[in-house]
Amino acid sequence: MTFHDFARAHGLIIRDLILHRWVSTPTEDHPRKRNGRYKYLGNVGWVQNWATMESPTMWKDSAAAPVDYRKVFAESEKKREQDAKKAADKAAWILGKVEKKPHAYLAAKGFPELQANVWTVDGKSLLVLPMRIGGNLAGVQLITEDGEKKFLYGQRTQGASLTMDAKGIPIFCEGMATALSVRQAMRLVKVRYRIECCFSAGNLKTISGRFPDGLIVADNDKSETGLRCARDTGKPYWISSAVGDDFNDYHIREGIRAAADSLYPIVLDAISRASSAETSPQSAAPVRA
Repeated sequence: MTFHDFARAHGLIIRDLILHRWVSTPTEDHPRKRNGRYKYLGNVGWVQNWATMESPTMWKDSAAAPVDYRKVFAESEKKREQDAKKAADKAAWILGKVEKKPHAYLAAKGFPELQANVWTVDGKSLLVLPMRIGGNLAGVQLITEDGEKKFLYGQRTQGASLTMDAKGIPIFCEGMATALSVRQAMRLVKVRYRIECCFSAGNLKTISGRFPDGLIVADNDKSETGLRCARDTGKPYWISSAVGDDFNDYHIREGIRAAADSLYPIVLDAISRASSAETSPQSAAPVRA
């Protein structure tokens, strides 16, 4: 199997193969985003699809000469740490440039008056979402007015999240629009919450695994990635019955009261499990709205 075939098997779309560094690339599930990455050294390489993989997986050319993989990994990790430090520094610099004001992307998602971090650069208005690991800034997600999303080159995204209102039952979701809709729903039903915006389905498992309780609000991807990741957490979860929907889509289509009503039984289930300390992957039960 060639490296191109290996990458394609994991959902990555590689147009121009670049050597000797990590390269972000679109995926079949998210062709407009750079939701995958690869590193290719000629006779060995790694790929990672953020939506489905918690860590990179390795390819090697079976016909090539033996490779000292420990040395390759050590050099790769050193470069990765250097890139991550630069990305974190750049993220801090960007956050120092933002203004608090409305953004077109949030308006399209039902929040036209929300004041958010907006960075204007080269005539473009970018929504800036800080991403933290253990309280430390790791990078940012940048969202254009038409919804294109990207991360900074080299930043650590695995294990990074954005926390909102850490005062109650943990709720884990992928994107910011979903997080905002969940927050509005929780305020409507008057239940205290902690929302973790995880930025990818794969990250849902990583972030939610740090908490003994909580619930998942999953995207209903055509690939069923969101559903699989939600089930894998062992936590109760909400997912729409409509393929392609997330909680924000449901909120916009059905209204916030209907969205809140559909989420409330899952919230009560999560609270009940937390109080009784009974969690089991086999007991995870979805509600399809």
